[in-house]
Amino acid sequence: MNTLREAKIGQTVKVVKLHGEGAVKRRIMDMGITRGVEIYVRKVAPLGDPVEVTVRGYELSLRKADAEMIEVEDVQAQ
Repeated sequence: MNTLREAKIGQTVKVVKLHGEGAVKRRIMDMGITRGVEIYVRKVAPLGDPVEVTVRGYELSLRKADAEMIEVEDVQAQ
């Protein structure tokens, strides 16, 4: 299983599944991260937290813990 946390800078990935439950999963979905959406990884902080991504045309910073809950696949691998 690949997660958003493991994606490299400059990589575009597609969301396969969201893990987590309740309020945490709802918060991720409210940010526009849903199944099938493409995410471009813009930057990763020096210590890996947070991860800056572009999703649905806007920039978003995600904590490492949240990025681990987002299962993704590489767009080029399809």
